[in-house]
Amino acid sequence: MARFASQADIDAIEGELPWEKRDVASTMYQFLTRTAEKHGDRNAITFQLMSDENASAETLTWRTFHQQSVQAANLFRDLGIGEKDVVAYILPNCTETAVTLIGGAIAGIACPINPLLEPEQISAILRETGARVVVTLKAFPKTDVAQKVAEAVGHAPNVRSVLEVDLLRYLSPPKSWIVPLIRPKNPTTHTAKVKNFGKELAKQPKVLKFEDSKGDRVAAHFHTGGTTGMPKVAQHQYSGMIYNGWLGHTLLFNETDNIICPLPLFHVFACHVILMAMISSGAHVVFPTPAGYRGDGVFDNFWKLIERWNITFIITVPTAIAALMQRSVNADISSVKTAFSGSSPLPLELFKRFEKATGVTIVEGYGLTEATCLVSCNPVDGPKKVGSIGLPLPYSKVRILDCNADGSVKREMDVDEIGEICVSNPGVFVGQTYVEADKNKGLFVDGTYLRTGDLGRVDADGYLWITGRAKDLIIRGGHNIDPAVIEEALAGHDAVAMAGAIGQPDSFAGELPCVYVELVSGAKATEKELMEFAKQHIPERAALPKHLEIIPELPKTAVGKILKNELRKLAIARVYDAALKEAGIAAEVVEVVEDKKRGLVAKIRKTGEQDDAELATLLGEFTRPWETTK
Repeated sequence: MARFASQADIDAIEGELPWEKRDVASTMYQFLTRTAEKHGDRNAITFQLMSDENASAETLTWRTFHQQSVQAANLFRDLGIGEKDVVAYILPNCTETAVTLIGGAIAGIACPINPLLEPEQISAILRETGARVVVTLKAFPKTDVAQKVAEAVGHAPNVRSVLEVDLLRYLSPPKSWIVPLIRPKNPTTHTAKVKNFGKELAKQPKVLKFEDSKGDRVAAHFHTGGTTGMPKVAQHQYSGMIYNGWLGHTLLFNETDNIICPLPLFHVFACHVILMAMISSGAHVVFPTPAGYRGDGVFDNFWKLIERWNITFIITVPTAIAALMQRSVNADISSVKTAFSGSSPLPLELFKRFEKATGVTIVEGYGLTEATCLVSCNPVDGPKKVGSIGLPLPYSKVRILDCNADGSVKREMDVDEIGEICVSNPGVFVGQTYVEADKNKGLFVDGTYLRTGDLGRVDADGYLWITGRAKDLIIRGGHNIDPAVIEEALAGHDAVAMAGAIGQPDSFAGELPCVYVELVSGAKATEKELMEFAKQHIPERAALPKHLEIIPELPKTAVGKILKNELRKLAIARVYDAALKEAGIAAEVVEVVEDKKRGLVAKIRKTGEQDDAELATLLGEFTRPWETTK
């Protein structure tokens, strides 16, 4: 591994060879085969269905993982998957999930889909990608994945085959006896052929029975987190996936490392930053429970799992760190070298709490689905600036720009001046980032740099700081307010676990700052108390929240990003209902829905004999659209 302590180390790595001259694999099959040949008998992937430190676990060696991935690729080819065809999977974490991802990328294009999405969103992704094969769960207690997928496939006539993974095989008696008795009926609301994944896999040879791809090509479709609107689908090439793996191997891992990754295998963090880095390095990754951090008992047993598997690297996100800090460290975790955090900025106080409780330092990094993933990281061996997302990684170039909508540059920002983060690296698929061609318009600067939509700055030492989302800016009467100013201030309160700031509709200013707060488990605080705290700690008067509300839990994605649109829906309903009541109009907001063209739309139901003109006069003062409904 190369030393990663400073910008000089990054420069030295880049100075050895240009990326195009690096001796890296050009296809996924080559990538995995090299590792199986070099580290065949070493552990590759471990999966635990249950979170208990003594629970049974399945471990595949690199040789076995290679064989099963090849069998999956052969199976997909038999089902008509060519290099340009899509194998979608809607699965929780399990061994079959990793096998499907790699096998799908060898045979065609793998498309992971979040099983927490609604059937409408799943079917939209299936149609947009033209998926021909879907791998998903057989109906199983305490999960509705099979039911949702059946409904989604019913609205995606392009899907011809459904392969079912049965989690029953991970259970032992007496649970394995009980599940067949209480298993829900398998839904049959579509015409695709349904087969058992395990049985079909076992029929296939363990050597590739078709010719491997000739070189680089699109090998994966990943949808965005969906924090705003319907998810968009990004295209990933072999080169970008392998680049992410190369980074992990070069800067972080070797074959002796054990990594715990309770993040979902439909997300680029787990798939590219971790699984690809495991393939490149020959290291060993542990996936605890199908739901990862969300699984029963994972937080309670987390430190004991680290001791059990002799974990050297923890992969985490701020929301998980906050939950872990509500539990004592009750095991020997001296094997841990570092914890890596991504998905959203980490509050300083949470960083300090974790380091004090564990003796482990957190390294923050930054990546995004549209760039395959990794962009920057705090130096593992050098100075870590808490709150920053570190230095751009080898072969990653970052510019901070003020851009027009068409991607042309107004100007380049100075040191410490906030603008849009724009990225160029081997993970960026220039001009063809999204499957839907229209979504690539205006996405690139100078035909090279991807506009991330994230706001940030670069300091005098070259460290990158992310300050918010361009689309998340609160625009109060033409004055731009960064929601991070509000969120970071409230994060300093001992009772606050997380805060999500948005702009709520206002008839005069367009938007006013509003913040929703989730408290630390067991903590007590009033909204009045937190508002006083905000007044003392928010430096910008215009950013002081007009409304502060404590809710049981902030809506989040599976990797801990706050779903700002869900908070906007709450705010729109509250503001419009208050306006209607004050005006004496007999009507109410029944729901706020997402429309592809109009954004968030308030559905208004009249409860009296009100004229639509009265509604139009009142609600027309707000910028958010509305419509009446029964």
